Amino acid sequence: MVDDERTSAEVTRRSLELLWRDHLDAPPAGGGRGRPRALTIDRVVEAAVDLADAEGLEAMTMRRLATDLGVRAMTLYTYVPSRAVLLDLMLDAVYARTSRPPLTGPWQERVRTVADGHRAILVAHPWMAAVSTARPPLGPGVFTTYEHELGAFEGSGLDDLTVDDALSCVLSFVRTSVREQVTAEAARGDQDDEAWWASAGPLLAQVVDPAAFPLASRIGSAAGEARGSAHDPEHAYRFGLDALILAFEALAAR
Repeated sequence: MVDDERTSAEVTRRSLELLWRDHLDAPPAGGGRGRPRALTIDRVVEAAVDLADAEGLEAMTMRRLATDLGVRAMTLYTYVPSRAVLLDLMLDAVYARTSRPPLTGPWQERVRTVADGHRAILVAHPWMAAVSTARPPLGPGVFTTYEHELGAFEGSGLDDLTVDDALSCVLSFVRTSVREQVTAEAARGDQDDEAWWASAGPLLAQVVDPAAFPLASRIGSAAGEARGSAHDPEHAYRFGLDALILAFEALAAR
């Protein structure tokens, strides 16, 4: 598995060398004899991100990427030693090139800004939500983003450890929310929620006894009427984020 590959000591070392290549006195070499002049590590990472954006993470193999770049697979490995290292470079590159809005206003609003910004990144690059960040790529893009996001909690009254926990909670919630949104959009296909309910509703009315399912009937009907669907990803995201911020307020007060 990809994430298993990313946990080895050698992968970690090579990943760090390449992530910080612009900051090292002797940056790691990329490419070998006969490599195209136009091909660089940055170009490889850019092409990998474009491929994952267009076709998903499963399509982003070293062989396919080499084909897109017009080189042999073995040539590609002289730039990036493994797909695991490439994933680290891809994640960090996306964070590095993403603009971060200034954090202003009360800390609760700053947390919402951070959450919305992280959500926008994952919606633009859905493959990122499928990559484990239990051991994130420790590159300049990730560090800059982490520093920015921690600033949302300044003045909240939470201690440092709780701030780190709270930020992790927010980012995990956002990742789950985006995965649900992407899955829902894929499952919906060409049939919108109104058409789906028009086909399912009459049959359910015949077989579901409200007396047997009083809570499901009452609450489900109210929610469906209010939101026009069985599940509204946007509403679920806003509700969940508000609930998290209320929980953080309670923690700070305690």
